[in-house]
Amino acid sequence: MYDVDMVVSPSNPIVAPPLDYVPAPDHFDLPPGANFGGVSGVAINSRGHIFVFHRGPGPLMQFDEDGRFIQAFGDGLFTRPHGLRIDAEDNIWLTDMGAHFALKLSPKGRVLMVLGSKGAPGEQHPYGHLRLLNEPSEVVTGPDGELYVLQGHGKAECAILKFDRDGEFQTCWGKSGTGPGEFNIPHSLVIDGDGLLHIADRSNQRIQVFNSEGRYLRETIYPGTPCGLCPAEDGGMWLAHGHEGRIFKLARDGAVTGMMGGQGKAAGHFGEAHYIAVSRRGEVFVADPLNWRVQKFVPKGS
Repeated sequence: MYDVDMVVSPSNPIVAPPLDYVPAPDHFDLPPGANFGGVSGVAINSRGHIFVFHRGPGPLMQFDEDGRFIQAFGDGLFTRPHGLRIDAEDNIWLTDMGAHFALKLSPKGRVLMVLGSKGAPGEQHPYGHLRLLNEPSEVVTGPDGELYVLQGHGKAECAILKFDRDGEFQTCWGKSGTGPGEFNIPHSLVIDGDGLLHIADRSNQRIQVFNSEGRYLRETIYPGTPCGLCPAEDGGMWLAHGHEGRIFKLARDGAVTGMMGGQGKAAGHFGEAHYIAVSRRGEVFVADPLNWRVQKFVPKGS
């Protein structure tokens, strides 16, 4: 599968060398009788612990870096789990696309902040004192603790909302559309070392780049459905390429330097490569909501 000179998908004209990784099946030691539902998100904290956000009982599961189960929590909190990020202080940020809210949890799982109002999509609360959310995909923390919420997952107006570190609404930009600074499902965000925001604009098949106040700078096209972004140690990014079923390694300028995966159900393939995380050991974890699993990839020969 990976021992070819170049990798290209029939539906995607991008050609790149294969990444030197192999799948490592059955990494997670689930409790007896437990299974993942559709796995929406995956993230890794400073201790190397792996968190899996899925659409089933115990929707947020925590494992050590060897895949041993630690705990599950979140029953009754969520309608349709979606995005999962962990900040520099190991706080956990989760979005519920179906119930239109986001949560900040402590490392032990206690609710520390609520953005939006559960079950109440819109722009402004009827009493005018807080900003509502509408189909939020992901929350990402900035270098000064500021918060960026990506919203609009098919029915709602697309926008990027900016809050301060205390959850007070600051500003928003963007709208539904195809032009520069417009979106069709803004799905994932990475902030690079220069403070620039790289946003996976899924159904517009591109990554758009903005400054921290939302000024459009440039874009790169990735035919398919670019879904999940994760920083890479070399300053580039990893991209989980959605229904294309590919994982891309991107250089700082957005060029594809390697890829792996494909559509399907076998090891190394995806129904939907949704979100992605990379461990301190260089292992790559990919959430797949259609195949109900997280796949782990390890460097070949490790």
